[in-house]
Amino acid sequence: MTVGSINRSRVDLLNARDVMNTPVVAALPAASVREVATYMLLGGFSGLPIVTEDGAILGIVTELDILRTLRAGKPLETTSVSEIMTREVISVEPSTPVDQIMRTLDSEHIQRLPVVQDERIVGVVSRPDIMRAAVNPQLKRLG
Repeated sequence: MTVGSINRSRVDLLNARDVMNTPVVAALPAASVREVATYMLLGGFSGLPIVTEDGAILGIVTELDILRTLRAGKPLETTSVSEIMTREVISVEPSTPVDQIMRTLDSEHIQRLPVVQDERIVGVVSRPDIMRAAVNPQLKRLG
């Protein structure tokens, strides 16, 4: 994760590449909703990008998409994430200023933005990533 290397105190001087999470954890469109939900729970993710084999973004699945699937009574084992994913994904480039990312997260009421370069996903910026950059915690994840 690149967040730990940030030494600047002003978030508005940062770009997506400075705060994005890498490597990207993503799912293929044929994955079942159960597989993705399990992975999200175990990994502590609230959403996952859905990508092609070569990393082109096709959509995104969030906790809310999974809750809607449950409410609709669809079987999680046989429903693929391609059936429930949000296809209209808002993304940013690595050079996108964090200030613009914060405005987009707020105005679109979303929690994360995929970072795309040359039509392939290279990172994800979430609300907590920006918060970490803003407070610059002196904590380190070990192991």
